[in-house]
Amino acid sequence: MKVTQDVFYIGVNDRKIDLFEGQYRVPNGMAYNSYVILDEKIAVLDTVDAAFKEEWLDNLEKALDGRKPEYLIVQHMEPDHSANILAFAKAYPEAKILSSSKSFVMMKNYFGTDFTDRRVVVGDGEKLCLGAHTLNFIAAPMVHWPEVIVTYDEKDKILFSADGFGKFGALDADEDWACEARRYYFGIVGKYGVQVQNLLKKLSGYEIRAICPLHGPVLKENLGYYLDLYDTWSSYGVESEGVLIAYTSVYGNTKKAVELLAEKLKEKGCEKVVVTDLARSDMSEAVEDAFRYGKLVLATTTYNGGIFPFMRDFIGHLVEHNFCNRKVGLIENGSWAPMAARVMKGLLEPCKNLQFTENSVKILSALNDEGRAQIDALAQELC
Repeated sequence: MKVTQDVFYIGVNDRKIDLFEGQYRVPNGMAYNSYVILDEKIAVLDTVDAAFKEEWLDNLEKALDGRKPEYLIVQHMEPDHSANILAFAKAYPEAKILSSSKSFVMMKNYFGTDFTDRRVVVGDGEKLCLGAHTLNFIAAPMVHWPEVIVTYDEKDKILFSADGFGKFGALDADEDWACEARRYYFGIVGKYGVQVQNLLKKLSGYEIRAICPLHGPVLKENLGYYLDLYDTWSSYGVESEGVLIAYTSVYGNTKKAVELLAEKLKEKGCEKVVVTDLARSDMSEAVEDAFRYGKLVLATTTYNGGIFPFMRDFIGHLVEHNFCNRKVGLIENGSWAPMAARVMKGLLEPCKNLQFTENSVKILSALNDEGRAQIDALAQELC
């Protein structure tokens, strides 16, 4: 696939994968992206997953059309992008391997060699001239590994963004970009908002006409939309006004309280109310929604002196990914010693700038008039 006159896409689609990074469901597969710049000197940017070695090498050979590459640029060392460095090195023994100093340490760990005789170490702000194309290398540590660099092509104004601006899904998947890009971002990159903000500040001085990520489609139109979303996500801002109600229920009584709250919220004017059963929903989808909306209600039962396991797991994911800047309401259920609200609040203590609602809901086994009144008050406060 031609990106520009001199830049070609040589990546692959993985339609067999079910779990990305061993945990994220990807019903529409994954794309592992790689690019080649054909100039007086030829540079290849990144490789692909080990399972697609032969397909990737074939794609590269076709793009080269009899020529030989001078460089392999390694932006990120996760195996879905770096697994075929050694295969490339054997296929093109005269090519140099260019990356950050930390990448070569990782190459030694992965492959038993750091390519001492052919490596080129680049740092933040260094450049490489290929002829008409001059590449600028920009350090992007912890977006989302410490060795990451991104690359800017001065001629075509392309940002090769490593894992930034990526998404779940193969390139032939017919799906909304933002939905799977948001889930990808908060699951994989979301903990490192400060580092993403630092990178966005560096990029603000560049004119960008296209973004070439290591997952997902090449972005060429309406780039402000994608950049604005990344700014919102990485600053932990509110993307959409709305309320997420995330709950667990053992015998259905907590569920009834949640359904009543959702009904009351809509009656009082909350246009967007999302209800998620944590025992049945995709955890990464629930985490995505918690970061998308400005308000969150957690509803669960007291269980073994704590809270129901799916709720504990959900809160753990939120804390791990720097959940912050949100309004939170709590609903607890307990037949004889309700403790869920206290436990949930304690688990959320590491999160910064959370505002807990003045109204909360306590259910003793099943809803009664007092519980319904508490739900009405909570709905009024949230709206």
